[in-house]
Amino acid sequence: MKIRDLKVFPVMVGRRHQLIVKVETDEGIHGWGESGLSGREAAVMGALRHYRELLIGKDPFRIGATWQDLYRSQYFEGGRVLTAAISAIDIALHDLKGKALGVPVYELLGGKHRDWVPLFATTSAPMGPKLIEDAQLLLSEGWNVIRTWMHAPPETRPDGDPVYEPWESVGETAMWLNKLREAVGHRAVLGIDYHHRLSVAEAASFCQKLGRDTLDFLEEPIRDETPEAYESLRRMTHVPFAIGEEFASKWQFLPYIERGITQYARLDVCNVGGFTEAMKVAGWAEAHYVDLMPHNPLGAICSAATAHLCAAVPNVSWMEIRQSPTESLGFYDERLFPVQPRQEGSRLIVPDVPGLGVEFDEKAAAHAEFQPRARRLLRRRDGSVTNS
Repeated sequence: MKIRDLKVFPVMVGRRHQLIVKVETDEGIHGWGESGLSGREAAVMGALRHYRELLIGKDPFRIGATWQDLYRSQYFEGGRVLTAAISAIDIALHDLKGKALGVPVYELLGGKHRDWVPLFATTSAPMGPKLIEDAQLLLSEGWNVIRTWMHAPPETRPDGDPVYEPWESVGETAMWLNKLREAVGHRAVLGIDYHHRLSVAEAASFCQKLGRDTLDFLEEPIRDETPEAYESLRRMTHVPFAIGEEFASKWQFLPYIERGITQYARLDVCNVGGFTEAMKVAGWAEAHYVDLMPHNPLGAICSAATAHLCAAVPNVSWMEIRQSPTESLGFYDERLFPVQPRQEGSRLIVPDVPGLGVEFDEKAAAHAEFQPRARRLLRRRDGSVTNS
């Protein structure tokens, strides 16, 4: 069996673009993958066109060797664009191989530890009474792990860019999170995604304003390029960190795991390098008593791949899903994904069919055309750009 073609489908699904990849063989077996580098789809498509020429004629079963081939195919290695492309290819090759052998992908990864994956829900409610209402709704429907967003009032500049002032966000967010914990008691695991919108000082001040038991995890409070900055913040707060959704290799995870900076690994199988790299990070994290809290902000292919990863490793806390009683963004459109994993409330059932257990309708994709959108930056009132 040889790889015959690699096809790319950039589509709009619900409120987000998804970049779907299909690897075809000369025996008619195909596999599906997905890139996770949201907002940089055009760049990843360029990398995929480059990799297509390296893949045609290759044995699709030699997945590990292919990963090394693609990563080291030029002098300049790695980077988020390249590993996002490699991730999609690696996932598709695992799907293809599972179909060819008649086994689910988790069997290629060592067999499954669990039949279903625990999920966490997100509420995007603004800081206020609606936040507490959303949390109580989730608890009543069996979701006991709840993530919130930070306070960011709907203010825009004359040019249309949204306004975000970190110091204004910190106080309001901490106040309402304290109220949220008081309202739900200890029935819920509570976390917040600050989407790297703070500095070390701002993040430390935020944590100091929280009650001792308010938060169970703080996700991405600052940017990740400088581990030493995170180490400084780690010394200033007791709140567990959830870091890693932007990491594009095991090497980026290295200081965060080895130096005890993060307590949850927000690994994204569609960014980190596919299953080949994700399994290495998972084992490394296990050796340091760090659980995976996988990043899964896309659709059915990313969810299926993440579910198989979670099935095949012991150290999993909860997996992100963007479909819950408080959030429905249209990422799992059944017209585009007529076959996909089954969600039962706060559980995602691990598919037992060959491959990933997901299929993509290429004809339907023609009606979900990729629509480049105007880029909106977060700005402070003085006009300067801040993290988005």
